[in-house]
Amino acid sequence: MSKRVALVTGGMGGIGTAICKALAEESCIVVANCLPGFPQKEEWLARTKSEGFAFHAVEGDVTDYDACAKMVREIESGIGPVDILVNNAGITRDNMFRKMVKSEWDAVLTTNLDSVFNVTHHVLSGMAERGWGRVINMSSVNGIKGQFGQANYSAAKAGILGFTKAIAQEMAKKGVTVNAIAPGYIGTDLVMAIKPEVREQIVATIPMGRLGRPEEIAHLVRYLASELAGFMTGATLNINGGLHMY
Repeated sequence: MSKRVALVTGGMGGIGTAICKALAEESCIVVANCLPGFPQKEEWLARTKSEGFAFHAVEGDVTDYDACAKMVREIESGIGPVDILVNNAGITRDNMFRKMVKSEWDAVLTTNLDSVFNVTHHVLSGMAERGWGRVINMSSVNGIKGQFGQANYSAAKAGILGFTKAIAQEMAKKGVTVNAIAPGYIGTDLVMAIKPEVREQIVATIPMGRLGRPEEIAHLVRYLASELAGFMTGATLNINGGLHMY
């Protein structure tokens, strides 16, 4: 792949960072999105630069449609049109449904699902006009099987799967592929911060007996973004250590 521009939303988190690195290794020009005023932005840029990566950073609230339009215009004017979009931004606000408050529902649906519309809507037409594009949406195993205490998260991640299949059909003849990845439990800093006894209970449910690594997700993204994945669209790729098979 020769110097495609890749935008990764939530690009400075554990999985996002691994995705940025994998796409850079695929010779992409990588733009990592973060929230406006994200306090770790400069540290992240310095650290990844010391590791040999020259990433671009762009601030933008992916829950805000107009902010996403501004973000994409900034990328297009300063770097180039977006060829690869990885919709990776996401949060959790876990609670049993009967105790879940409206703000917890809204925050997760807006960040995890509305954001996919907000960003994709501003790059998809350009991809179609140029006859090449890759949209990769990060779902979750819990969007497929559901999860106790995650009605909001499961609903949002399931919605991503429906979105992926619909847009894949619309774009199939335009040279643009649209696919989803549904990870299981991955050993990010967030997961590793869970109490060891709780983490052990989670690992005990995984047939492979371990957490996934961010790099394993990232290299699946790398494949989907490549020329070799040009015949795959509308797919959901499960990578969960056997936690859920169907």
